[in-house]
Formats: sequence, structure tokens, C-alpha cells
Amino acid sequence: MKKMSNIYESAANTLGIFNSPCLTKVELRVACKGISDRDALSKPDPCVILKMQSHGQWFEVDRTEVIRTCINPIFSKLFTVDFYFEEVQRLRFEVHDISSNHNGLKEADFLGGMECTLGQIVSQRKLSKSLLKHGNTAGKSSITVIAEELSGNDDYVELSFSARKLDDKDFFSKSDPFLEIFRMNDDATQQLVHRTEVVMNNLNPAWKTFKVSVNSLCSGDLDRRLKCIVWDWDSNGKHDFIGEFNSTFKEMQGAMEGRQVQWECINPKYKAKKKNYKNSGIVILNQCKIHKMHSFLDYIMGGCQIQFTVAIDFTASNGDPRNSCSLHYIHPYQPNEYLKALVAVGEICQDYDSDKMFPAFGFGARIPPEYKVSHDFAINFNEDNPECAGIQGVVEAYQSCLPKLQLYGPTNIAPIIQKVAKSASEETNTKEASQYFILLILTDGVITDMADTREAIVHASHLPMSVIIVGVGNADFSDMQMLDGDDGILRSPKGEPVLRDIVQFVPFRNFKHASPAALAKSVLAEVPNQVVDYYNGKGIKPKCMSEYESSRTLAP
Repeated sequence: MKKMSNIYESAANTLGIFNSPCLTKVELRVACKGISDRDALSKPDPCVILKMQSHGQWFEVDRTEVIRTCINPIFSKLFTVDFYFEEVQRLRFEVHDISSNHNGLKEADFLGGMECTLGQIVSQRKLSKSLLKHGNTAGKSSITVIAEELSGNDDYVELSFSARKLDDKDFFSKSDPFLEIFRMNDDATQQLVHRTEVVMNNLNPAWKTFKVSVNSLCSGDLDRRLKCIVWDWDSNGKHDFIGEFNSTFKEMQGAMEGRQVQWECINPKYKAKKKNYKNSGIVILNQCKIHKMHSFLDYIMGGCQIQFTVAIDFTASNGDPRNSCSLHYIHPYQPNEYLKALVAVGEICQDYDSDKMFPAFGFGARIPPEYKVSHDFAINFNEDNPECAGIQGVVEAYQSCLPKLQLYGPTNIAPIIQKVAKSASEETNTKEASQYFILLILTDGVITDMADTREAIVHASHLPMSVIIVGVGNADFSDMQMLDGDDGILRSPKGEPVLRDIVQFVPFRNFKHASPAALAKSVLAEVPNQVVDYYNGKGIKPKCMSEYESSRTLAP
């Protein structure tokens, strides 16, 4: 096997992709100035739509809230995007006027757009450009985008505010209050963190609970000053100031475990003028809940093992292994596509598995001694212990089993998914983050048990497992793309949707002339997030707090 060492080496070089698995996430805040409306008599109701370019096409990623009757909107909603240092990520910000009776874009007027790359925003931290109308003409309006890296601390906080006895600012009805929270920056500027909804005609409002990342609230600094302002909403966009108060995240943490924190809402003008002025109302924080977000590294460093299983397609469509045209042909110097894919992906996974023992199965062949068709046989022919020692052991078991098999069919992969799901479901009983299962399926063709496979994947999406399918050879794999939920939600035949997207499908031919590193990076890129989504979604913490994690924990 000396000839394969170069594949091992290049696959090993890809280990770097797991050192920074969940790429940097960046929060983008947007504000506009001087937006003019098509209708000179009224102000626009602006909304900003963020689009990203992929293969020359623009796709909507997210949109801000609509701010009614406003020419200089500062949007409360953040855009969170993944930043890939090695890619040019083109962004387009479009400002639309969305009429109040219609939230779609059909009747919306396009007020201007701005294109840039994420790299430009990140490197400048704050990017201001003119908004261009159709025909690329610049008007007087501009857009500003501010970027902030979500580094280290991904925790978020849930806050629930209410108020009582607010000043009444309306003649014929009561005030319509909303609350804004600003973070005071080191350069004395202020940054809008959140704007609540408006509660109509109510001097004792209870605003909806909202979530915000600790990073955007205070940049991880518990003593950073937060400025909170209560306004009385007006339909003409000229909101009346009710009052304000200052706080810190440290002070807000007083509202944990059933306690409340209260502030007097002060109008400085009234305070200066009126002798017996007390306040303009009381604002109450009823709940402050911190949600700890653990990273992929937290789980791995906490002792979570990646259990890697391989399943290889031995159906007749691969061609007779003795024939040099066969996908299973063993060339003395050149590994076939099955071996290349196995080594590229397996080399990375084996670093996260302490015992380096990998179960390896085959499907679609008649196996000795009775030569009955099996869809989940151990390729070492030891059903009680299908494990092979290292990726090297899997390669050797594959080569020695080939001459003993009769390649047959059909291509059924549900049995092998169910087999691994059984092990993963036993793991869930521990309620610990100790083992996460990755099933690598190598197949040359379209599967014949699509309904059963969809059912098996939907079931597996509730378990600590991911499925990677690599299509080998030149078959039409369009049906397989459906299993990879990227362009829609995969459902079982009964209509039950997957809980999380756990399947990644890649045709090997796309990587034929690339390094094994590129294949491994493509198929494993989603795994760290799938691991994190599973355990965070179940509220399962890493097994032991590593030094790495405790160094980034926010003390209450």
C-alpha cells in the first residue's frame, strides 16, 4: 500500500479545516439616510433586503423590518452571515418602499441598491455608499453598513421588559410606547441593539420577550453602558420622547431566577423645569435569561467522539472488478474512486475517534457462503465485529472482500442508515455529548428504495448522526440532490419534515482533478454545525468544561 501514501498525506493536510470549523460569523447593521419617496407628499416605509450572489444569480438571504414613514431609518434587525476568508462573497443591499397593506415586493417601489463584497465591509468595519437607482444613477440617498465579528462568545440573552405609569403624550388616547436599547461604543457613538414593537394606547405596556446575542448587546463587556429610551409612536414618524435611563448588562442580570430590575424613566427637560418631577414612568425587566451556545470545539474538547462508519456499494452496475473499466478495479498503482473518497473523508474523521476502529459495511452484493443478497454486510465478513483498524484496515478489508463477492443489486441504502441509527439511538439514552455518528455512503448510482431512505433520514435527523453520500462514477445523480435538503425541506413519504438537515451529497466527478483536500472540505464543511445544532437543540452541554471553554465563559 506504499503507493497510497501520497493520498494519505494530502488528505492529512486538510485537517486544518477542522481547526476553525464554524467559520467566522459576522453581524451586519444597516442604516439609510435621505431616502426620497416616489410620492412627494408622503414619507416612504423602507425595508432593506440583503441578497447574496451564487453562480451569477442573486438570492435573497434576509430582510430587515419595515420602518413606517421614515427617511433616515436605523434598522433594528441584524443580518448574520458566514464569512469565508478565502472566497469573494458578493452582497447586494436593496431598499424597498413597502406599502402598509402589502408586505410583499410586488407593489413595493425600489428606492435604490448598493453592491459590495463582505470583505470590503469587514475590512472597513463601516461602509457608506450612495444608493443607486435603476440605470445606476446616484441620488442623494445613502446606505451605511457596520460589521462586527461574532467571535468567541456566541451566547445569547432573552430579555422581557414592561413599564408602568408612563407619561401620556396623546390628546385623545393614551401613549403608544416602544422601547429602544442602545449600546454605547468605546468611541462615544451609540449603536441600536434592539427596538421593541409598539404597544398601542397603553401606559402600562408589556413588550414581547426578545433574544439578542451577548456580543451585540455589550461586546462581551458586562459593564458597558446601555442607554434605553421609551418613545410614544406617531404615525407621521415624529415619535415623542417619553424618557430614558442607563443600565449595564451586569445590572440586567439581576433579573435572573425570578427577580425583577426596575428603572425610573427620566425626561431630563422635565426634571430641569419641574420642581416636584419624579419620573415619566417605571421600566421593569421581568426576565434575563442567558443561553449558552457551545461550539464544535467545545464538544470535541469535552470528549465527544466522532464514530465513523463506511458503507460501500457493491451492485452490478459498478462493473466486474477484474475489468479495468470497473469502478471497483484495483489498479496496482492508482487507487480507484471508491478508495480516494474513503481515504479523503476517513483521514479527517479518524482524528476525532480515540479507538480508530471503524465499522465498514457493503450493500447490493451476494455474499458467501449462501450467496444471498445483503444490504448491510460487514466487509470483513465478521458480523459480530464489523470494525476495521484505522482507514488502512478498511482499505485492506475492501480489497480482500472484492474477489469473494458477486456484485448484484438493487441499490438499497435505507438498511444501512437504519443500522447506524440504531447505534445512535442507543447513544441518546446517555443524555451526554459522548458519541456523534457519521455514516459515509459510497455509491455509483441512483438508489432504488427512495421512499424507505427518506423515512430513514427523517428518523435519523432526531439522532446524533450525519450522513455523507459520495456519488462515484458518471451516473445521473439528480435524484440524490433531493436528499441533501439545501434547496428545500426533505420529507418522509408521510409528509414528516426532517428535524435538521443531516445529509450532504457530493458527486466525486466534481473533484476528479482536485486534491482529496477539496473533496473532504466539501463533504465535511457542514458537519461541525450539524454536531452543534444537534446538541444545542437538545440542550446537551459538552461533557467536561475544557480550559478552552472556561476561558470564554461569561461570569454572571
